[in-house]
Amino acid sequence: MQALNIHAGPRALAHLHSQGLRPADIHTIPAAAGGPKGLILGPLDRFLFGQWLSQSDQPVHLVGASIGAWRMATACLDSSVTGFQRLEHDYIHQHYQTTPDQKKPTADQVSAEFGRNLEAFYRGQVAGIVRHPRFKLHIVTSRGRFLLRREHPWRTPLGYTGAYLSNLGHRKALGRWLERVVFSAPQVQPPCDLSDFRSRVVPLSVQNFMPALQASCSIPFVLRAVHDIPGAPPGAYWDGGITDYHLHLNYAAHAQAGLVLYPHFQAQVVPGWLDKALKWRHRSTAFLDNMIVLSPKPAWVAQLPNAKLPDRQDFMHYGNDLTARVKVWTQAVQASQQLADEWQAWLDSPDLAQVQPLR
Repeated sequence: MQALNIHAGPRALAHLHSQGLRPADIHTIPAAAGGPKGLILGPLDRFLFGQWLSQSDQPVHLVGASIGAWRMATACLDSSVTGFQRLEHDYIHQHYQTTPDQKKPTADQVSAEFGRNLEAFYRGQVAGIVRHPRFKLHIVTSRGRFLLRREHPWRTPLGYTGAYLSNLGHRKALGRWLERVVFSAPQVQPPCDLSDFRSRVVPLSVQNFMPALQASCSIPFVLRAVHDIPGAPPGAYWDGGITDYHLHLNYAAHAQAGLVLYPHFQAQVVPGWLDKALKWRHRSTAFLDNMIVLSPKPAWVAQLPNAKLPDRQDFMHYGNDLTARVKVWTQAVQASQQLADEWQAWLDSPDLAQVQPLR
């Protein structure tokens, strides 16, 4: 069974028909939030950054939220392939031990352990990531406003209730509660127009890299918010996926610069985390006209362990049985090598009949 779906927006599809696809055509690579789902993109990441993009030398913008920010920061390491292998191992084997009277670890436990892991992962390499000569990193976070300005036992749940209800009415209304804050490589602007949503750009630095990355991965109520990040406006910062789950950003405003190549775990590019159940917001828009999406076929996903991608519910399902969870996640990641192999085969012998319109 084939594993890989290829979708393209109209401008990207026209480019493929007229010029094909070269590494030099790529201007931006987004990386979605989605927790363990992102694990299946490891082989694609290793191929893209370890082999394919090295055949060109143009600047490439890397935009990530949550696990996507972790992946894109790893792409900026001197040895990115080794980094991706370690990320995969560390993520699969992360474990938060609970006591017999605990159903799940506390947010304090998870935040402390995750912070220590990030520090160990990037120790001594932050300056090189922030100032990478070619890859321009953009870390997406969500900054709380009004009731969400500071994490609080009752104001935070109330604030997220307000955010949920506001988002139901209109996505822009979510901006009353949360602001998109993008930490961008020094003297670089994001590769997209951010006027679709309340936004702010902050220069990424050695001092704020680690708190910004942890904030981008800080799922509300699962981890603690990160407060008062250096160089950024004061307040509580949470997972970038809340405002920008799949980074459905206006890349087409910069389409003249090149194409957006998006390794993703599904074909749909959902705007915000609160839009997951709002199917009418899952459709493609003109923002994505210059985008190519690589994603697994649903029938291929159905053949994975538990007939699904790894996800956060597995932490609860397997509980303290780390061995069982590691086994099924490892099997899924090993199977996902097929995605990278099929993409490499397509690049070697492009078949435009395999490319579907992005819908």
